[in-house]
Amino acid sequence: MLDSPIAAVGTIEASLNYLAPGTANPFVYAYTPPPGVPKSAGHYEPHRVTIRNGRPLIRRFSLDHEGFELRRHVSEVANFYDEGEVLQLYYPEMDELLHAATGAEKVVIFDHTVRNTAKGKNGERIREAGASVHNDYTVASAAKRVRDLLDPAEAEARLQRRFVEVNVWRPIAEPVQSWPLALCDARSLDWSDLVVSERRYPDRVGETYRVHFNPKHRWFYFPQMRRDEVLLIKCFDSETDGRARLSVHSAFEDPTSPHDAAPRQSIEIRAFAFF
Repeated sequence: MLDSPIAAVGTIEASLNYLAPGTANPFVYAYTPPPGVPKSAGHYEPHRVTIRNGRPLIRRFSLDHEGFELRRHVSEVANFYDEGEVLQLYYPEMDELLHAATGAEKVVIFDHTVRNTAKGKNGERIREAGASVHNDYTVASAAKRVRDLLDPAEAEARLQRRFVEVNVWRPIAEPVQSWPLALCDARSLDWSDLVVSERRYPDRVGETYRVHFNPKHRWFYFPQMRRDEVLLIKCFDSETDGRARLSVHSAFEDPTSPHDAAPRQSIEIRAFAFF
């Protein structure tokens, strides 16, 4: 792919939705909220940014520097809409991939989401692309999620050492022609850009980060991603030694997409890597 015409594409200009200044206590319900309670709170505003084609730089990117990387990975899964096939085949594949990519002692895959931009707009259960700048975990919610997933003794022991949350994102129909992912170089992100947002479930409350606009943010994308490519996105790293701790990201409307572009279909898995 490095020598393909796609790699020759330089930059594009596109709008990303950032949390507006002055927005306090954003939240979103992951289910139908109680009567009289809004589904979400938080005002977002578009900012036009430059997004650079990352393919010519593919060998430079890493989880510990930029907070993301692109890898080739062939999956044996035939139908990613088949829950059983995903659990039985894809989870073990991703476990092996993440062990190799991170060098972790233990990997725990705990969730996955299938997205389809067409089906999402039709109101079906498959989720739409997440079209605002965000990160899936905060300092507090990452540790809380570990405690939710592991037995108490193991959780407390694991939390004393380094742990990382990584999302693995893959197209399940190719190539991606609409709503690709934009990824922010972690080195251009300031912690003051981040705002805690509650994600409310029937049985628990999680936290994500929403993001204020900062002109220093450096954005990349990988056009025309294929089914045999995966994006590894670091959503949290407990280590504070100067390496990337997270990379915010967003789906975006690509102005170069053909007018009849196919809906974007993708799967992402979420996993903890323990060291």
